[in-house]
Amino acid sequence: MKYYFNKTSKTLQVLLDKVDNTLSKIESILLGLGVILMALNTIINVIGRFVFNHSFFFSAELNRILIILITFAGMGYAARRGRHIRMSAIYDALPKKLKKIFMIFICLITSFVMFSLFYFSLDYINKLIISGRILPSLQIPVYITYIWVPIGFFITAIQYFLTVIKNIIEKDDVYLSTEVIDEYHDVDV
Repeated sequence: MKYYFNKTSKTLQVLLDKVDNTLSKIESILLGLGVILMALNTIINVIGRFVFNHSFFFSAELNRILIILITFAGMGYAARRGRHIRMSAIYDALPKKLKKIFMIFICLITSFVMFSLFYFSLDYINKLIISGRILPSLQIPVYITYIWVPIGFFITAIQYFLTVIKNIIEKDDVYLSTEVIDEYHDVDV
Protein backbone atom coordinates (compact mmCIF):
# COMPACT_ATOMS: atom_id res chain seq x y z
CA MET A 1 0.00 0.00 0.00
CA LYS A 2 2.80 2.40 0.90
CA TYR A 3 4.57 1.61 -2.42
CA TYR A 4 1.38 2.41 -4.35
CA PHE A 5 0.98 5.75 -2.52
CA ASN A 6 4.62 6.71 -3.19
CA LYS A 7 4.30 5.78 -6.89
CA THR A 8 1.04 7.72 -7.24
CA SER A 9 2.56 10.66 -5.38
CA LYS A 10 5.58 10.74 -7.73
CA THR A 11 3.34 10.48 -10.81
CA LEU A 12 1.18 13.30 -9.52
CA GLN A 13 4.32 15.36 -8.79
CA VAL A 14 5.56 14.87 -12.38
CA LEU A 15 2.17 15.90 -13.77
CA LEU A 16 2.07 18.88 -11.41
CA ASP A 17 5.52 19.98 -12.58
CA LYS A 18 4.58 19.67 -16.27
CA VAL A 19 1.43 21.78 -15.84
CA ASP A 20 3.32 24.32 -13.75
CA ASN A 21 6.21 24.59 -16.23
CA THR A 22 3.84 25.01 -19.18
CA LEU A 23 1.91 27.76 -17.40
CA SER A 24 5.18 29.40 -16.39
CA LYS A 25 6.37 29.55 -19.99
CA ILE A 26 3.07 31.00 -21.21
CA GLU A 27 3.07 33.64 -18.46
CA SER A 28 6.69 34.56 -19.08
CA ILE A 29 6.06 35.06 -22.78
CA LEU A 30 2.90 37.10 -22.17
CA LEU A 31 4.55 39.29 -19.52
CA GLY A 32 7.76 39.78 -21.47
CA LEU A 33 6.03 40.64 -24.73
CA GLY A 34 3.53 42.86 -22.94
CA VAL A 35 6.18 44.94 -21.20
CA ILE A 36 8.37 45.18 -24.31
CA LEU A 37 5.46 46.16 -26.56
CA MET A 38 4.22 48.75 -24.07
CA ALA A 39 7.69 50.26 -23.76
CA LEU A 40 8.18 50.33 -27.55
CA ASN A 41 4.72 51.79 -28.13
CA THR A 42 5.32 54.53 -25.56
CA ILE A 43 8.84 55.37 -26.77
CA ILE A 44 7.81 55.47 -30.44
CA ASN A 45 4.80 57.62 -29.60
CA VAL A 46 6.92 60.09 -27.58
CA ILE A 47 9.48 60.32 -30.39
CA GLY A 48 6.68 60.83 -32.91
CA ARG A 49 5.06 63.52 -30.79
CA PHE A 50 8.16 65.55 -29.97
CA VAL A 51 10.37 64.97 -33.03
CA PHE A 52 7.81 64.74 -35.83
CA ASN A 53 5.00 66.67 -34.09
CA HIS A 54 2.64 63.76 -34.73
CA SER A 55 1.52 61.13 -32.21
CA PHE A 56 -0.12 57.83 -32.98
CA PHE A 57 -3.89 57.86 -32.50
CA PHE A 58 -3.99 54.27 -31.22
CA SER A 59 -1.17 54.46 -28.66
CA ALA A 60 -3.33 55.00 -25.56
CA GLU A 61 -5.71 52.17 -26.47
CA LEU A 62 -2.84 49.79 -27.17
CA ASN A 63 -1.20 50.61 -23.83
CA ARG A 64 -4.53 50.06 -22.05
CA ILE A 65 -4.79 46.59 -23.62
CA LEU A 66 -1.20 45.81 -22.63
CA ILE A 67 -1.73 47.01 -19.03
CA ILE A 68 -4.69 44.65 -18.71
CA LEU A 69 -2.59 41.83 -20.18
CA ILE A 70 0.34 42.48 -17.84
CA THR A 71 -1.89 42.82 -14.77
CA PHE A 72 -3.83 39.62 -15.27
CA ALA A 73 -0.95 37.53 -16.60
CA GLY A 74 1.06 38.85 -13.64
CA MET A 75 -1.45 37.47 -11.13
CA GLY A 76 -0.55 33.89 -12.00
CA TYR A 77 3.14 34.76 -12.01
CA ALA A 78 2.88 36.31 -8.53
CA ALA A 79 0.99 33.26 -7.24
CA ARG A 80 3.63 30.91 -8.72
CA ARG A 81 6.47 32.83 -7.08
CA GLY A 82 4.68 33.13 -3.72
CA ARG A 83 4.66 36.93 -4.07
CA HIS A 84 1.00 37.46 -3.32
CA ILE A 85 -0.11 39.64 -0.42
CA ARG A 86 -0.44 37.74 2.85
CA MET A 87 -1.81 38.77 6.21
CA SER A 88 0.37 36.50 8.26
CA ALA A 89 0.26 37.67 11.89
CA ILE A 90 -1.82 34.72 13.13
CA TYR A 91 -0.41 32.30 10.55
CA ASP A 92 3.20 32.98 11.59
CA ALA A 93 2.43 32.16 15.22
CA LEU A 94 1.07 28.70 14.39
CA PRO A 95 3.00 25.44 14.63
CA LYS A 96 4.09 23.86 11.34
CA LYS A 97 1.25 21.30 11.10
CA LEU A 98 -1.39 23.99 11.57
CA LYS A 99 0.41 26.24 9.08
CA LYS A 100 0.14 23.49 6.49
CA ILE A 101 -3.59 23.06 7.19
CA PHE A 102 -4.10 26.82 7.03
CA MET A 103 -2.14 27.09 3.78
CA ILE A 104 -4.17 24.30 2.17
CA PHE A 105 -7.39 25.97 3.30
CA ILE A 106 -6.26 29.47 2.20
CA CYS A 107 -5.13 28.25 -1.23
CA LEU A 108 -8.27 26.18 -1.71
CA ILE A 109 -10.53 29.15 -0.91
CA THR A 110 -8.41 31.47 -3.08
CA SER A 111 -8.54 28.98 -5.94
CA PHE A 112 -12.33 28.78 -5.60
CA VAL A 113 -12.61 32.59 -5.62
CA MET A 114 -10.36 32.82 -8.69
CA PHE A 115 -12.41 30.15 -10.50
CA SER A 116 -15.57 32.10 -9.57
CA LEU A 117 -14.07 35.32 -10.92
CA PHE A 118 -13.06 33.41 -14.05
CA TYR A 119 -16.68 32.34 -14.51
CA PHE A 120 -18.06 35.86 -13.94
CA SER A 121 -15.46 37.40 -16.25
CA LEU A 122 -16.48 34.95 -19.00
CA ASP A 123 -20.05 36.15 -18.53
CA TYR A 124 -18.84 39.75 -18.86
CA ILE A 125 -16.87 38.89 -22.02
CA ASN A 126 -20.00 37.28 -23.44
CA LYS A 127 -21.98 40.48 -22.76
CA LEU A 128 -19.27 42.51 -24.52
CA ILE A 129 -19.41 40.17 -27.53
CA ILE A 130 -23.20 40.53 -27.70
CA SER A 131 -22.97 44.33 -27.40
CA GLY A 132 -20.78 44.53 -30.49
CA ARG A 133 -18.82 47.51 -29.13
CA ILE A 134 -15.52 48.37 -30.81
CA LEU A 135 -12.54 50.45 -29.76
CA PRO A 136 -12.70 53.90 -31.39
CA SER A 137 -9.07 54.09 -32.53
CA LEU A 138 -8.08 50.51 -33.24
CA GLN A 139 -11.52 49.47 -34.53
CA ILE A 140 -11.31 46.07 -32.86
CA PRO A 141 -13.99 44.54 -30.65
CA VAL A 142 -13.82 45.68 -27.01
CA TYR A 143 -13.98 42.10 -25.72
CA ILE A 144 -10.49 41.46 -27.16
CA THR A 145 -9.19 44.07 -24.71
CA TYR A 146 -10.64 42.15 -21.77
CA ILE A 147 -9.98 38.60 -22.94
CA TRP A 148 -6.90 38.55 -20.68
CA VAL A 149 -9.03 38.93 -17.54
CA PRO A 150 -10.55 35.42 -17.57
CA ILE A 151 -7.24 33.96 -18.75
CA GLY A 152 -5.47 35.57 -15.78
CA PHE A 153 -8.11 34.42 -13.29
CA PHE A 154 -8.00 30.88 -14.70
CA ILE A 155 -4.19 30.61 -14.54
CA THR A 156 -4.17 32.05 -11.01
CA ALA A 157 -6.90 29.62 -9.90
CA ILE A 158 -4.91 26.71 -11.29
CA GLN A 159 -1.76 28.00 -9.59
CA TYR A 160 -3.45 28.09 -6.17
CA PHE A 161 -4.99 24.66 -6.73
CA LEU A 162 -1.56 23.26 -7.65
CA THR A 163 -0.27 24.75 -4.39
CA VAL A 164 -2.98 22.83 -2.52
CA ILE A 165 -1.88 19.61 -4.21
CA LYS A 166 1.79 20.37 -3.52
CA ASN A 167 1.05 20.89 0.19
CA ILE A 168 -0.89 17.63 0.34
CA ILE A 169 1.82 15.63 -1.46
CA GLU A 170 4.82 17.08 0.39
CA LYS A 171 4.67 16.01 4.00
CA ASP A 172 7.57 18.00 5.48
CA ASP A 173 7.43 21.58 4.23
CA VAL A 174 4.71 24.20 3.88
CA TYR A 175 4.57 25.65 0.37
CA LEU A 176 3.41 29.19 -0.43
CA SER A 177 3.34 28.14 -4.07
CA THR A 178 4.51 25.15 -6.05
CA GLU A 179 8.02 26.64 -6.06
CA VAL A 180 8.31 28.53 -2.77
CA ILE A 181 8.68 26.99 0.67
CA ASP A 182 7.40 29.04 3.60
CA GLU A 183 10.51 29.86 5.57
CA TYR A 184 12.17 32.86 7.12
CA HIS A 185 15.82 33.72 6.93
CA ASP A 186 17.55 35.69 9.64
CA VAL A 187 19.02 38.89 8.31
CA ASP A 188 22.24 40.24 9.77
CA VAL A 189 21.88 43.87 10.76
